[in-house]
Amino acid sequence: MSVSALLRRAALVGLTLAGLAIVAAPMPSHAFDPASTAAINLDKDAVILHGYDAVAYQTQNKAVKGMADYTATHKGATYRFVSAANRDLFKANPAKYEPAYGGFCAMGVALEKKLDGDPELFRLVDGKLYLNVNADVQKVWSGDIPGNIAKAETNWPEIKAKAPKDLN
Repeated sequence: MSVSALLRRAALVGLTLAGLAIVAAPMPSHAFDPASTAAINLDKDAVILHGYDAVAYQTQNKAVKGMADYTATHKGATYRFVSAANRDLFKANPAKYEPAYGGFCAMGVALEKKLDGDPELFRLVDGKLYLNVNADVQKVWSGDIPGNIAKAETNWPEIKAKAPKDLN
Protein backbone atom coordinates (compact mmCIF):
# COMPACT_ATOMS: atom_id res chain seq x y z
CA MET A 1 0.00 0.00 0.00
CA SER A 2 1.38 3.41 -0.95
CA VAL A 3 2.11 6.14 1.57
CA SER A 4 -0.71 8.29 0.17
CA ALA A 5 -3.15 5.38 0.54
CA LEU A 6 -2.03 4.85 4.13
CA LEU A 7 -2.46 8.55 4.89
CA ARG A 8 -5.89 8.55 3.28
CA ARG A 9 -6.91 5.51 5.35
CA ALA A 10 -5.59 7.15 8.56
CA ALA A 11 -7.57 10.30 7.75
CA LEU A 12 -10.75 8.25 7.26
CA VAL A 13 -10.23 6.48 10.57
CA GLY A 14 -9.70 9.84 12.24
CA LEU A 15 -12.89 11.22 10.68
CA THR A 16 -14.79 8.14 11.79
CA LEU A 17 -13.56 8.45 15.35
CA ALA A 18 -14.35 12.17 15.37
CA GLY A 19 -17.84 11.45 14.07
CA LEU A 20 -18.36 8.79 16.72
CA ALA A 21 -17.24 11.22 19.41
CA ILE A 22 -19.86 13.67 18.22
CA VAL A 23 -22.60 11.07 18.73
CA ALA A 24 -21.57 10.36 22.31
CA ALA A 25 -23.67 13.35 23.36
CA PRO A 26 -27.41 12.67 23.52
CA MET A 27 -29.49 13.91 20.61
CA PRO A 28 -32.65 15.47 22.02
CA SER A 29 -34.66 15.12 18.80
CA HIS A 30 -34.25 11.33 18.81
CA ALA A 31 -35.37 8.86 21.45
CA PHE A 32 -32.40 6.49 21.17
CA ASP A 33 -32.09 4.14 24.16
CA PRO A 34 -28.44 3.21 24.90
CA ALA A 35 -29.56 0.55 27.41
CA SER A 36 -31.89 -1.34 25.06
CA THR A 37 -30.82 -4.79 23.87
CA ALA A 38 -33.39 -4.73 21.06
CA ALA A 39 -32.23 -5.37 17.52
CA ILE A 40 -34.57 -2.62 16.31
CA ASN A 41 -33.96 1.07 16.99
CA LEU A 42 -37.28 2.26 18.43
CA ASP A 43 -38.42 5.35 20.27
CA LYS A 44 -40.32 5.20 23.57
CA ASP A 45 -43.57 4.58 21.64
CA ALA A 46 -42.05 1.68 19.64
CA VAL A 47 -41.89 3.82 16.47
CA ILE A 48 -39.05 3.02 14.09
CA LEU A 49 -37.25 5.45 11.77
CA HIS A 50 -38.26 8.33 14.06
CA GLY A 51 -41.63 8.22 12.34
CA TYR A 52 -40.36 8.56 8.77
CA ASP A 53 -42.14 6.67 5.99
CA ALA A 54 -40.13 3.54 5.07
CA VAL A 55 -41.80 3.29 1.66
CA ALA A 56 -41.11 6.91 0.65
CA TYR A 57 -37.37 6.20 0.65
CA GLN A 58 -37.93 3.70 -2.15
CA THR A 59 -40.72 5.43 -4.08
CA GLN A 60 -39.65 9.08 -3.72
CA ASN A 61 -35.94 8.65 -2.88
CA LYS A 62 -36.32 11.03 0.03
CA ALA A 63 -37.02 11.08 3.74
CA VAL A 64 -40.66 11.94 4.39
CA LYS A 65 -42.22 12.13 7.84
CA GLY A 66 -45.09 9.66 8.23
CA MET A 67 -48.34 10.28 10.08
CA ALA A 68 -49.87 8.50 13.04
CA ASP A 69 -53.04 8.00 10.95
CA TYR A 70 -51.29 5.44 8.71
CA THR A 71 -49.35 2.78 10.58
CA ALA A 72 -48.31 -0.85 10.36
CA THR A 73 -46.55 -3.05 12.87
CA HIS A 74 -43.71 -5.36 11.86
CA LYS A 75 -41.36 -7.27 14.19
CA GLY A 76 -42.60 -5.21 17.13
CA ALA A 77 -41.92 -1.88 15.43
CA THR A 78 -44.56 0.66 14.49
CA TYR A 79 -43.99 2.16 11.06
CA ARG A 80 -45.66 5.41 10.06
CA PHE A 81 -46.60 6.35 6.50
CA VAL A 82 -47.79 9.39 4.56
CA SER A 83 -50.70 7.50 3.02
CA ALA A 84 -52.74 4.34 3.14
CA ALA A 85 -51.20 3.38 -0.20
CA ASN A 86 -47.67 3.46 1.27
CA ARG A 87 -48.86 1.51 4.30
CA ASP A 88 -50.36 -1.13 2.03
CA LEU A 89 -47.17 -1.40 -0.04
CA PHE A 90 -45.23 -1.97 3.17
CA LYS A 91 -47.68 -4.60 4.42
CA ALA A 92 -47.38 -6.49 1.13
CA ASN A 93 -43.57 -6.77 1.42
CA PRO A 94 -42.11 -5.43 4.70
CA ALA A 95 -38.66 -6.94 4.04
CA LYS A 96 -38.30 -4.70 0.99
CA TYR A 97 -38.79 -1.54 3.05
CA GLU A 98 -37.42 -2.23 6.54
CA PRO A 99 -34.10 -0.53 7.28
CA ALA A 100 -30.84 -2.46 7.49
CA TYR A 101 -29.60 -3.23 11.00
CA GLY A 102 -32.94 -2.35 12.57
CA GLY A 103 -32.48 1.33 11.76
CA PHE A 104 -29.16 1.67 13.57
CA CYS A 105 -26.29 3.54 11.88
CA ALA A 106 -24.71 1.38 9.17
CA MET A 107 -21.21 2.77 9.79
CA GLY A 108 -21.65 2.19 13.52
CA VAL A 109 -22.48 -1.46 12.87
CA ALA A 110 -19.41 -1.74 10.63
CA LEU A 111 -17.41 -0.52 13.65
CA GLU A 112 -19.23 -2.88 16.07
CA LYS A 113 -21.40 -0.10 17.55
CA LYS A 114 -25.15 0.47 17.72
CA LEU A 115 -25.65 4.17 17.09
CA ASP A 116 -28.87 6.00 16.39
CA GLY A 117 -29.71 6.29 12.72
CA ASP A 118 -30.73 9.71 11.44
CA PRO A 119 -33.63 9.10 9.03
CA GLU A 120 -32.58 12.05 6.88
CA LEU A 121 -29.07 10.65 6.36
CA PHE A 122 -29.82 7.61 4.25
CA ARG A 123 -28.66 5.70 1.22
CA LEU A 124 -30.42 3.06 -0.81
CA VAL A 125 -27.99 0.36 -1.88
CA ASP A 126 -29.33 -2.46 -4.02
CA GLY A 127 -32.82 -1.57 -2.81
CA LYS A 128 -31.93 -1.70 0.90
CA LEU A 129 -32.23 1.30 3.24
CA TYR A 130 -29.12 2.23 5.25
CA LEU A 131 -29.02 5.07 7.79
CA ASN A 132 -26.10 6.94 9.31
CA VAL A 133 -25.86 8.84 12.58
CA ASN A 134 -24.54 12.15 11.19
CA ALA A 135 -23.19 13.70 7.99
CA ASP A 136 -19.51 13.20 8.91
CA VAL A 137 -20.05 9.51 9.58
CA GLN A 138 -22.08 9.16 6.39
CA LYS A 139 -19.21 10.69 4.41
CA VAL A 140 -16.80 8.08 5.80
CA TRP A 141 -19.31 5.26 5.22
CA SER A 142 -19.80 6.44 1.63
CA GLY A 143 -16.05 6.18 1.00
CA ASP A 144 -16.31 2.38 0.90
CA ILE A 145 -19.95 1.35 0.92
CA PRO A 146 -19.40 -2.26 -0.20
CA GLY A 147 -16.58 -2.77 2.31
CA ASN A 148 -18.52 -1.16 5.14
CA ILE A 149 -21.63 -3.21 4.38
CA ALA A 150 -19.50 -6.37 4.38
CA LYS A 151 -18.06 -5.45 7.80
CA ALA A 152 -21.52 -4.60 9.14
CA GLU A 153 -22.96 -7.88 7.85
CA THR A 154 -20.22 -9.74 9.72
CA ASN A 155 -20.67 -7.71 12.92
CA TRP A 156 -24.47 -7.51 13.09
CA PRO A 157 -25.17 -11.07 14.30
CA GLU A 158 -22.73 -10.54 17.17
CA ILE A 159 -23.96 -7.12 18.32
CA LYS A 160 -27.67 -6.98 17.48
CA ALA A 161 -28.80 -8.31 20.89
CA LYS A 162 -26.39 -6.14 22.87
CA ALA A 163 -27.10 -2.75 24.41
CA PRO A 164 -25.32 0.16 22.69
CA LYS A 165 -23.75 1.18 26.00
CA ASP A 166 -22.12 -2.26 26.28
CA LEU A 167 -20.35 -2.04 22.92
CA ASN A 168 -16.99 -0.46 23.60
